[in-house]
Amino acid sequence: MVITDVKIRKIMTEGRLRAVVSVTVDDMLAVHDIKVVQGDERVFVAMPSRKDENGVFRDIVHPISSSARKQFEETILDAYERQLAITEAEADSEAAAEAVAE
Repeated sequence: MVITDVKIRKIMTEGRLRAVVSVTVDDMLAVHDIKVVQGDERVFVAMPSRKDENGVFRDIVHPISSSARKQFEETILDAYERQLAITEAEADSEAAAEAVAE
C-alpha cells in the first residue's frame, strides 16, 4: 500500500479539531473526512466515522494493522505539519509586506 496523495482540506485553530484531510491510496482509492485532532497529550489522526443507533461512533474506514495505522498517521501528520509551516510562512510574508508598505 502506498499513500499517493494527502490533501489538507481545512485547517482549524480553535477547538480540538485541527484539520480535515483526504488521502489517496495507490492512486485508486480516496478516503475523505479524516480528522487531525489535538488530544490531551498529542495530535492524532481519527478515521472517518458514523454514529450508530446506540450513539456510539464507529469507524467507516480504518487501517487493519498497527503498521498500516502508523503509516497513515505519520504521512498525514507530516503533511499537516508542512501545511502549517507554509501557512505560517505566508502569514509572516504578508505581515512583512504590510510593514514595508506603511
